[in-house]
Amino acid sequence: MRKIILASASPRRRELLTLADIKYSLCIKSVDETVPEGLTPEEGAEYTAEQKTLPVALANPDAIVIGADTIVVQGDEVFGKPADEENARRMLYRLSGKEHKVITGVCLTAGDVRVKFHETSTVRFYKLDRDEINRYIKSGEPMDKAGAYGIQGKGALLVESIEGDFYNVVGLPIARLARELRKLQSELPEEKSE
Repeated sequence: MRKIILASASPRRRELLTLADIKYSLCIKSVDETVPEGLTPEEGAEYTAEQKTLPVALANPDAIVIGADTIVVQGDEVFGKPADEENARRMLYRLSGKEHKVITGVCLTAGDVRVKFHETSTVRFYKLDRDEINRYIKSGEPMDKAGAYGIQGKGALLVESIEGDFYNVVGLPIARLARELRKLQSELPEEKSE
């Protein structure tokens, strides 16, 4: 079996891999996450996930490297992580009382082989008032999360309903990932022994 490396600083993704009994190591390289013009949100999330894997895969050609990128999309607007509290406030006001999509792009890179996919979940927020938004922002939770909320934390209180994979909204569609990893492991040639 090939070594598996997670190219992500997200503690939530680490927790989900551990939950799925996937043995992995961590290696994070800084990459430019600018998405080229003309890509759909789904393609953009997959593109960024792939970019995260490339420098790590180059340094570890016999490993399978996992990269992921989660975005929140409402209409034509893509919400990444908020730049500051005011940006988080604006995002939460925009999401209040409405549906949005959470898209996680995933890329598995093993040498020259790439497996890319994405999952989409639909989340509806309750109508939020100013105090509720301000309290949530003061908690600090929104600041490192796409769309300025974490469904697995205090952000759960904002969510009226969810359609699709809950763990995708957390940041990694773990059931699909586990299946894609098993498939890729079975298709790759065995590692060469030194």
